[in-house]
Amino acid sequence: MRKFLVVLDDSRECLNAMRYAAMRAANTGGGVEILSIIPPEEFNHWIGVGDIMRAEARERIEAHFEVFAKWMRDRQGVDPHLVIREGEPVPELLTQIREDPDIGVLVLGAATGKGGPGPLVTQLTKNSGTLPVPVTIVPGSLSKEQLDAIT
Repeated sequence: MRKFLVVLDDSRECLNAMRYAAMRAANTGGGVEILSIIPPEEFNHWIGVGDIMRAEARERIEAHFEVFAKWMRDRQGVDPHLVIREGEPVPELLTQIREDPDIGVLVLGAATGKGGPGPLVTQLTKNSGTLPVPVTIVPGSLSKEQLDAIT
């Protein structure tokens, strides 16, 4: 089964990327894999403190995931899978794509602010010609109705 890989983070644009991935998966018989990456700088503390922070980060991610997962299950009939990785975002994202041959499309949300589309979109579009899967960039300004119409 082809899976749509979408990144879970604290950005506003993440919401539209999640909606798009779930709707596309529901309409094409695919699945959704949600990837959350914990940056290494969050744990540059004493070992015990770093372990506690790591556990708290995982708990926060799992709680955030459950909100999206419930919506995907209830509204789209899609049961997403969560993957949590630790490291630098772009290399971890590319490693996940290489390690899971069922990933068919990477879905990213684009920010609407003056700061540009966001760091992942910026970094990955520079190398888009060498990526192992197609990338769908979902504008953060699209309404639910617009997302429904294009999925």
